[in-house]
Amino acid sequence: MTINHKIILEDTTLRDGEQAPGIAFNREEKIAILDALIESGVKWIEAGIHAMGGSESYTLKKMLERVEGTDVHLIGWNRGVKEDLKNSLDHGFKHVHIGLPTSNLHLINGLSKSREWLIAQASELVDYAKQRDAFVSISAEDIGRSDIDFVIEYASAIKEAGADRLRLSDTIGILTPEQYGTLVHKITSSVGIHTQCHTHNDFGYAVANTISGLASGATYFHTTINGIGERAGMPDMAQTILSLLIHYNVDLGINTSKLKNLSRIVSKATKTPLAPWQPIVGDNIFSHESGIHANGTIKTGNSFEPIPPELVDGTRKIVIGKHSGKAGLKYALDSINYSYDENKLDKLLILVREVSILKKQDISYSDLGHLYETLIK
Repeated sequence: MTINHKIILEDTTLRDGEQAPGIAFNREEKIAILDALIESGVKWIEAGIHAMGGSESYTLKKMLERVEGTDVHLIGWNRGVKEDLKNSLDHGFKHVHIGLPTSNLHLINGLSKSREWLIAQASELVDYAKQRDAFVSISAEDIGRSDIDFVIEYASAIKEAGADRLRLSDTIGILTPEQYGTLVHKITSSVGIHTQCHTHNDFGYAVANTISGLASGATYFHTTINGIGERAGMPDMAQTILSLLIHYNVDLGINTSKLKNLSRIVSKATKTPLAPWQPIVGDNIFSHESGIHANGTIKTGNSFEPIPPELVDGTRKIVIGKHSGKAGLKYALDSINYSYDENKLDKLLILVREVSILKKQDISYSDLGHLYETLIK
């Protein structure tokens, strides 16, 4: 499986990510996240929804001012309504997205509109935005429950109207990587339009579906920092970037050493602590406790690590706890220049295991020294 090296990451933390229930970024948080994304090398950023009005519109104005004259593209999301689109363009957005569904469930049952209406409305909106010299992105929402032949018809119409890309949205995350890749390939090859992967993580497939879509011909793809988003979230930025880099040799020009800082900023803004085993950026990623793992890591740093810590600003740690072995104890005591008798390490190990069970957490190196002292008194 090969992937085009000219693919484009577009982060949507500030739009679709913020739509996670209970998440509400204020102006300072949105601008801080924007700045951190730009500092990391992200060039395409979905900024928000101007139609929300109030402070959100003012925040978007400030964000547009911030990127003016740079090579950063801010995308304004809009409903499939001309007034929304006009307001976004009037307020300075040069890149706009139009959200419209292609499944009968959303189109007919949700909007009470026909397929004929959709093609006419989408074509009119695309044409209007192109007449105003905008980059125009448009959705095929709920692609997983859409009639593929109709989607191709729809894609052909919006391409003829001048759309720059078609976003293929697996809105409720029901597709497998094989299914999503097949849809992307069929639509992209049939119509010849740039497509964008937009996947959700309801079955844990978001990153895999995105990779599959890119391998099937998509040019653009969405991620969010920490994978935030509606329900189970979206493709995690760090995971997707590292997968592309390590497994497919695709370098997106992102400074991977900034990913952990991005994660911290969003974790703080969402008031959601990361699980320590969060891939790439979690605190446990370069931490080793079990005897075999710790021993191997002490001898050869990459024995139990798929990527070097410095690639993502990680720190290798040997943790002392219930599963430690003598190699870990020796490493910890040596690290604090603590003198010890190796003959007493077996007893120390028994004590460490019992204490860690009682504490329900790891044991600091200094506390390990104190435990050793209890054995020699």
